[in-house]
Amino acid sequence: MIFLILLSLAIAPGVAIAIYIHWKDTHDREPVHLLVKCFFLGALMVLPAIVIEISLAKIFPMHETSRGMMLPELWRALIGVALVEEICKFAVLRWYAYPKPQFNEPYDGITYSVMIAMGFATLENIMYVQMGGFTVGILRMFLAVPAHATFGILMGYFLGLAKFRHQGRALVLLGLFVATGFHGAYDWFLFQKVYPLLALGAVASLVVGVLLSRRDMHLHEAASPFHPDRVKGA
Repeated sequence: MIFLILLSLAIAPGVAIAIYIHWKDTHDREPVHLLVKCFFLGALMVLPAIVIEISLAKIFPMHETSRGMMLPELWRALIGVALVEEICKFAVLRWYAYPKPQFNEPYDGITYSVMIAMGFATLENIMYVQMGGFTVGILRMFLAVPAHATFGILMGYFLGLAKFRHQGRALVLLGLFVATGFHGAYDWFLFQKVYPLLALGAVASLVVGVLLSRRDMHLHEAASPFHPDRVKGA
């Protein structure tokens, strides 16, 4: 019984956010079967991410030396975790969802990216909650899972722009860079041991990510070629 409660607690946040993003796509909703595939492909990306992260940790071990830990923690957060995880999610978005003919408006970048991110975050969440219990589940419900959603929105915003602009390659890379930067900042604040209060910076970075995500969603909704105002004027 406890196992089922923890499992539900781990799964619910990612599924709820995925449903919300799909619901917000009011002008031309994506096929559910593609969204489900993206969700599960995102979950599968947890496995290569774990292998790469463990390998990097062995190649570049961190030795705790009080104040000197801040720079190694930055490397670990930005490269050893954030870049690895965002590249894994990016791979599904760029080479599976991006070429689909159903990806036919900028907002679709956000939709598919968040589905992938929520699949990734959900499997990751199941592992953490089964190890850490109810308290970890509650904390991750309000912090880690929404953070992954914001990383997904930020990446998807730029890939949504990229598909319909000439300078697409630069925007694709910018999406990966921005998502990695926010992810790295969030993790770096959480990794702090020398200055524990800096962990509050993770909340601040999440708030900034949420505000930017809301703006990006609004911009792509307004720019949709399927927006009623544009359809009427056509």
